[in-house]
Amino acid sequence: MAEYANNVDQTVNPGESVIFTIAPVPCDRGFVRWRQGTGAFNLSGWVPNRGCRRNQAKSASYLVDFGANIAIPTGETVGPISVALALDGVTLNSTTMIVTPAAVENYFNVSRAANVQVWRGCCQTLTVTNTSDIPILVQNPNIIFSRPDLAVTY
Repeated sequence: MAEYANNVDQTVNPGESVIFTIAPVPCDRGFVRWRQGTGAFNLSGWVPNRGCRRNQAKSASYLVDFGANIAIPTGETVGPISVALALDGVTLNSTTMIVTPAAVENYFNVSRAANVQVWRGCCQTLTVTNTSDIPILVQNPNIIFSRPDLAVTY
């Protein structure tokens, strides 16, 4: 499991990624690679060999859990705003989080968990993207990556 966050409020322009600045629980196994101060996470498609070739997984499975507070900045028109997870720049539509604040700087909490598959032996980049038509304010973003396919059961 790995966790990344940002304790500084930020303005995110349309189409840009939410920035993360700290790693309270960094990934020390190489499954999630991240450069501090960016919003891009490189997910590894490493899958363990498990006996017979027919029974090997075709992809690595990540459970991605994101949460943040979002608002409309002063000077913008009140209307719906949204963020979503994106894989290699392609928005995962089922992860779109939409809110309609009643006024500027009126924060809403958004969160979403999603299963993300990365092909065996490949890497893919995951970001949290502003899918709105206007800039948004983002406060306290937090993202957690888990690998349930590697869970040990007894």
